[in-house]
Amino acid sequence: MEATNDQKTSEQTLDPKTNLLRDLHKRYIVGLDAKKDTFEYWVTEHLRVSGMYWGLAAMDVLQSLEEMDRKYIIDYVASCQTSDGGFGGNVEHDAHLLYTLSAIQVLVMLDGLDSINVEAVVNFVSKLQREDGSFSGDKWGEIDTRFSYIASCTLALLKRLDTINGEKAIEFIVKCKNFDGGFGAVPGAESHAGQVFCCVGALAILGGLQHIDADVLGWWLAERQIKEGGLNGRPEKLPDVCYSWWVLSSLAIIDRLHWIDHKKLHSFILDCQDDDAGGIADRPGDIADVYHTFFGVAGLSLTGFGNLNPVDPAFAINPKYLERLGIDWRSKSSPSQSTLL
Repeated sequence: MEATNDQKTSEQTLDPKTNLLRDLHKRYIVGLDAKKDTFEYWVTEHLRVSGMYWGLAAMDVLQSLEEMDRKYIIDYVASCQTSDGGFGGNVEHDAHLLYTLSAIQVLVMLDGLDSINVEAVVNFVSKLQREDGSFSGDKWGEIDTRFSYIASCTLALLKRLDTINGEKAIEFIVKCKNFDGGFGAVPGAESHAGQVFCCVGALAILGGLQHIDADVLGWWLAERQIKEGGLNGRPEKLPDVCYSWWVLSSLAIIDRLHWIDHKKLHSFILDCQDDDAGGIADRPGDIADVYHTFFGVAGLSLTGFGNLNPVDPAFAINPKYLERLGIDWRSKSSPSQSTLL
């Protein structure tokens, strides 16, 4: 997507501290696949499928999905499906749940599920559930609540949640809940905003939100906002744009999104823009990447900034795709209300 002189002039007149540099970010995303001679391109080749998802989802939020090459992306993602049914992060890489979800999200957005063996994906995911309800990320056996979310989200998008034991999956997630209302990677692990999203998102998809105390968890999440406006993942940590998604999506699911200062967060995200090359970084002055670009614009979308497409807080894609699939997680359950606050 080549920028016109008018576009360049228009972007140059915008104050990046108060405006989202949409055209610049779109050019940055579209141009990523052309940078095959850079160190950054090859050092991230192991997660190319997830990179496709972040870029595609960001373009959707920016109302420009049609500018992406649909056939090329579908063909590439389909080529990453392995013989065991899952997806690797790149062609001929081992399958893992992380990249399997990214692949399915991409194909759902582009209406390309007919290009893969869906039943093989279902078998790959469902076989990774353990007796205690947890999931391993791949055949090597690492257990993490991230994988509980990924498995639930993937199977829900494929309309095959019936292939796992949902009750046991919920039981394991609840065991990972801490006294502060947050969740960890495994039972006994400290609360972390990324794990909170995974657990809250999985419970929303599986119909287990009643196990969450919305006020206690909402309080912990709201405390992630620091005085500069950004959000961190744990107490005493630096802010990072990606938590604009992990924290905000969780707050949105439990209807506590209004508990943080949206304007201060907007200022932090906008200050992380690269007003020269495009993209959004983790913090002001750092190098932009597609991961933080997506989560930055997604955070802005969740808090009603500007004219952006919506993002579903549980599935991390535009709600219109869920409507097309007939998925309505909000009708399954709702969080409990605290008597302590």
